[in-house]
Amino acid sequence: MFKKIWPLMRRLLIALSLLLAFALASLFVIKDKIMLGAEAYVYGYPLVIMDITRAQSAINIGPENQLRRVRQFPDANFKDVVRPNVDTLYTTAFLSMKHGPWVFHMPVQYERYELMPFMDAWTNVFASPGTRTRTGKESVYLLVGPNWQGTAPAHMTLLRSPTDMVWLIGRTQTNGVADFETVHRIQDGLKLEAFQSKDNSVQTLNSEKKSIASLPSLPPVAQVKALSTAVFFERLFQLMVDNPASPEDAPLLKRLALAGLQPGQATQLSKLDGFSFSIGRWLADQKIKRALNAKDKEGSWRTPPLNLGKYGTDYNTRAVVAMVGLGANLPEDALYPNTASDQQGRALNGKHKYRIHFDAKELPPVKAFWSITPYGADEFLIDNPLHRFALGDRDALHYNSDGSLDIWIQAEAPTNPQMKSNWLPIKANAPFLLNARLYWPKENALNLKWQMPHVERID
Repeated sequence: MFKKIWPLMRRLLIALSLLLAFALASLFVIKDKIMLGAEAYVYGYPLVIMDITRAQSAINIGPENQLRRVRQFPDANFKDVVRPNVDTLYTTAFLSMKHGPWVFHMPVQYERYELMPFMDAWTNVFASPGTRTRTGKESVYLLVGPNWQGTAPAHMTLLRSPTDMVWLIGRTQTNGVADFETVHRIQDGLKLEAFQSKDNSVQTLNSEKKSIASLPSLPPVAQVKALSTAVFFERLFQLMVDNPASPEDAPLLKRLALAGLQPGQATQLSKLDGFSFSIGRWLADQKIKRALNAKDKEGSWRTPPLNLGKYGTDYNTRAVVAMVGLGANLPEDALYPNTASDQQGRALNGKHKYRIHFDAKELPPVKAFWSITPYGADEFLIDNPLHRFALGDRDALHYNSDGSLDIWIQAEAPTNPQMKSNWLPIKANAPFLLNARLYWPKENALNLKWQMPHVERID
């Protein structure tokens, strides 16, 4: 009997083995596609959100290819961008190199620290004119696109963008509301104009109203999240035509090409690829969310990575920064330590009182200035009777007799007048976080030999 059924059993075992092998092979294929989808999403996120931010800016702020000068600080009602600063007034512009080249003028001025970084479409800072990099004389920059051929006039410094899309997100030091008039004058000295060719004709300016008119008035992060996976990748690979990838991205682009994804070509994901890429995108979002929600080490401040603005192939960091801090400066221009916990790792909350103590020789090491700003759990400014949203070395702080400094962080105003000058108001019984800003940090801050002191809970 066994001899009669053995051939049948053997054929059945072979069939089952082949079926199992096929199933395992399919799982490996799907796994690889999911991983590729996650990588591609993280890789392309900064370019897509930059384009959406550009379009949103054209609707809510002003046209492309024109300077927009912000004339006042945000307050507790401002909800457009998380963690707004009250240290500087912004001068910004989204520029298209197709409508350029552009000439950017920066007059001589020694009154205030200023920083005028130019960012490409992938969120890399490719030029950072300002107090740190200028010699003090009037500066005239010729901003050109990746394909421009020509010679810059002798009195101009050539700045070449690797992409068509460029974002100027300039900042000028502002010493409080009373300083607005001075800073407005400095802002007005900045000029942007189209470069005149040899026949003295001026470049014509065109806006892309069709492409932006249909966009919803959601924050850019929410708009990216709302895009379907197919639309996300369609938008990414169309944007890459005028905003090309870096040569060092070639290995990833080669793998994407094998999946039928290439710049300028219609994106037609198969059902399997669409399913796999959607899962990969979800997994990437979850990984980023976990990283952002990770608890601080006991008593420590987080210092963002020192490759901000020059990411290379560190696509993970680039995507996280684009999601939570689009427009980040080079570390040489500004550092942003932040924390949401006290020295014992407990979450900061307005039901407690806190102190930050700086020893006399351990004040934030900067060549420009520094500040500390509290934000609510929503990462916006905290309303308070003094309308005081930050403290720093430009304020009338009270220093201790030995030169040390205490910053007091609490909901109720201190009764001691000297403490009140150093008081950062927060909301009672509500979680909050702290963001320090060090403008033009010194070397010991850049190499992390200097660290922000612990936040001490005192009640």
